[in-house]
Amino acid sequence: MATKTVFTTGEAAKICKVSQQTIIRCFDSGQLKGFRVPGSRFRRIPREQLYIFMRDNGIPTDALESGKRKVLIVDDDQELVELITDVLERDGRFEIRSVNNGFDAGMMVKEYRPDIIVLDIMLPDINGKEVCQRVRSDRTMDDVKIICISGMVEEDRVSELRAAGANDFMHKPFEVERLLERMCQLLDIEVPAR
Repeated sequence: MATKTVFTTGEAAKICKVSQQTIIRCFDSGQLKGFRVPGSRFRRIPREQLYIFMRDNGIPTDALESGKRKVLIVDDDQELVELITDVLERDGRFEIRSVNNGFDAGMMVKEYRPDIIVLDIMLPDINGKEVCQRVRSDRTMDDVKIICISGMVEEDRVSELRAAGANDFMHKPFEVERLLERMCQLLDIEVPAR
């Protein structure tokens, strides 16, 4: 289910397990930050504000946390992994794990069950195409999205990857913000405004 980034007062009340009146009161007193929909009196609460409100009031945040999308980054370029992790953490809707080789990727996919894999196809041990094939050979992972990244540019290799089960492909170097946009599109969640 898609991770929502903005909640109505009713949704916020359900998540916090309090009455809608309580949420409205906290909103109107400024305790819970949010905004009104232009031209209406509807109140809306951004996810990060709801998180802060829950944390400050000792309300367990699991209900919000469970909505995070799980990302597995498979790349042996540590700097790039840090860069991607940084952008995704700032976005706030992702839980991130990373591994630097194909063998660990195979193990981690089974254990972590990511929603999306960002996969460098030039790994030190096995190539990314094999990782794609392994994921795709497991019927329980049909919903896992795979974005392949690589510095190599031969078009026939790209179509091979798509045939092996990759959903998308990005040439290195790329802007991490573009990667985030593609991930959001694949996961069918809101693409952040740039």
